[in-house]
Amino acid sequence: MPRGYCHRHGQQGPCTCSMGNLYRFVEPLVLYVLQTKGRSHGYDLAGELAGHALTDSGIDAPALYRTLRNLEQNGHVVSEWDTSQAGPARRVYRLTESGRRHLGEWLVVLERLTEGLERLTESIRQALSADALPPAR
Repeated sequence: MPRGYCHRHGQQGPCTCSMGNLYRFVEPLVLYVLQTKGRSHGYDLAGELAGHALTDSGIDAPALYRTLRNLEQNGHVVSEWDTSQAGPARRVYRLTESGRRHLGEWLVVLERLTEGLERLTESIRQALSADALPPAR
């Protein structure tokens, strides 16, 4: 079964069960930045990700490079060495067509999460309203 689909939910669409690293949302952020920039090396990606963080936690370099390796192994990004500038060679990453489709899967998952979080926060808000709280004993 392709990544993004799980044994419980099958082909009904991408689900959070098997979308990979939801912690800090590294994968969809990397895919998004590569979609918008075209190509980028790791250091530039790290800077871009900081501006798009979805949680209060920062994205550390090991998590970024681990995610890039996984995305490359799954065919969602490709990389090549850039030796055109002074200094050490840098690995430059770009999104593949498979990566663009995977970003679309992430869009579905993130929309579902957004809807679920909106429902949950509204339910909590209602539960915590003064009328909903039982009197203290």
